[in-house]
Amino acid sequence: MKKVAEVNLIFWIMKICATTLGETGGDLLSMTMNIGYGASSIILLSFFVVTLFAQLKAKSYEPVLYWLVIVATSTAGTTISDYMDRTLGLGYATGSFILASMLAGILAIWYSVEKSLSVTDIKKRRPETLYWFTVLISNTLGTALGDFLADNSGLGFSGGAILIGSLIALIALAYFFTLISRIALFWIAFVLTRPFGATFGDLLTKPIEKGGLNLGTIGSSVVLALILIAFLIYVLIIRNKEQLLKRKH
Repeated sequence: MKKVAEVNLIFWIMKICATTLGETGGDLLSMTMNIGYGASSIILLSFFVVTLFAQLKAKSYEPVLYWLVIVATSTAGTTISDYMDRTLGLGYATGSFILASMLAGILAIWYSVEKSLSVTDIKKRRPETLYWFTVLISNTLGTALGDFLADNSGLGFSGGAILIGSLIALIALAYFFTLISRIALFWIAFVLTRPFGATFGDLLTKPIEKGGLNLGTIGSSVVLALILIAFLIYVLIIRNKEQLLKRKH
């Protein structure tokens, strides 16, 4: 049985929502609650390990479990990136380069052992494990890229979100109107949704004088969580209807 979500419009909407929640949720733990980047990373990585273990043990795709792991990678990715860039003092550019190299490395390992990077038919433990660690690294990289665009590039939070949103739109156009590899387009879009979520999350939470909307980490996280839950309920309803139709036939 397939272990991961089908890639469609709902998937991308939920992915952006989950990655934005990861940004606001990670900042809520590390900054608003003043736990710190290092301790927050340990807590959120532990949550990731627990949800990943449950996901790997599942027999088939379970929407609630799947999206819990996605949120876990997003929140952990936020604090890990901040720890590298701020606590360790690597800076956004150096941190992004290190994480991009790690992402290229794990994709190379994945391709060398599986001969494909496709996510449309993941059923076995090894490709699924590689999939989730690729997701974790890509979400961590996305945080660093988003922070770089918002803080160092001069674009600001809204400018960074517009730039990344435009790139995602170009990827969508390439999907429909070119013959570029669908697998390559998927992974490019997957990585780009994280910095979009990071910059959009900063836009929601940061003070108005810094270019944000000043909704705060708590308010933004609650709103994003409710939106994600609403879409998750919709996915579960559709899934149950499909299962009922299969049983009738």
